[in-house]
Amino acid sequence: MAEQTASLREKPDSAVVRDALGVGTAVGLSGFAFGVTSAGSGLSLLQTCALSLLVFTGASQFALVGALAVGGNPYTAAAGAFFLGIRNAFYGLRLSQLLALPRALRPLAAQWVIDETTAVTLPQPTRRAARIGFTVTGLTLYVLWNLTTLVGALGAEALGDTDAWGLDAAGPAVFLALLAPMLKSTTERVTAGLAVVLVLGLLPVLPAGAPVLVSALAAPLVLFLKGRGRGAEDDGTDIGRTTPGEGR
Repeated sequence: MAEQTASLREKPDSAVVRDALGVGTAVGLSGFAFGVTSAGSGLSLLQTCALSLLVFTGASQFALVGALAVGGNPYTAAAGAFFLGIRNAFYGLRLSQLLALPRALRPLAAQWVIDETTAVTLPQPTRRAARIGFTVTGLTLYVLWNLTTLVGALGAEALGDTDAWGLDAAGPAVFLALLAPMLKSTTERVTAGLAVVLVLGLLPVLPAGAPVLVSALAAPLVLFLKGRGRGAEDDGTDIGRTTPGEGR
């Protein structure tokens, strides 16, 4: 019985590789949009490729070049990109336990701790499957993202006005497509919605990049309101609660 249960939990390596290749390829191709957007914002070919090689987290990269493109302060733009990238540190805490990689490999693996590798790795039923999913997704995405970044930066001049092509929206669209399925609870959806409202409302009044930083306040605000709501429910329950024999 135990052997049958274990076999049901196993997942063929080919299935893990297929899923990982699908995610890595689909997202990796959007590096082209980043290359075009980065070049259009004034960054050089070397700067654009260095961002993909060294930073390698799409949302932060798009946030940085997007803020620079509209004339934002470089320090504010970098701060916004940095705080977006902090989420990867929390992914790493979970993945380090799941993957249990040798110490020598951990610094290298840390470069691939991003939304996509986390999304593929966490659902895997075994450590072997998790390692395969993480490695294949990370390798595929890293290679494709950097290649398409180079192609996009080189082709930016040939495309002309990048705004006319709408490529600046490709990065955020990919990020939202990855984020949406993760918003499973009402609290998560409300937090995401409030963050969007904050960003859109503050765009006209704050420097470029700053609204992203302020939107982080959505999480503690929702948690605070949720806590107060629970407290009010508990108070109401206590008031109406009676012990046996009372009120007769």
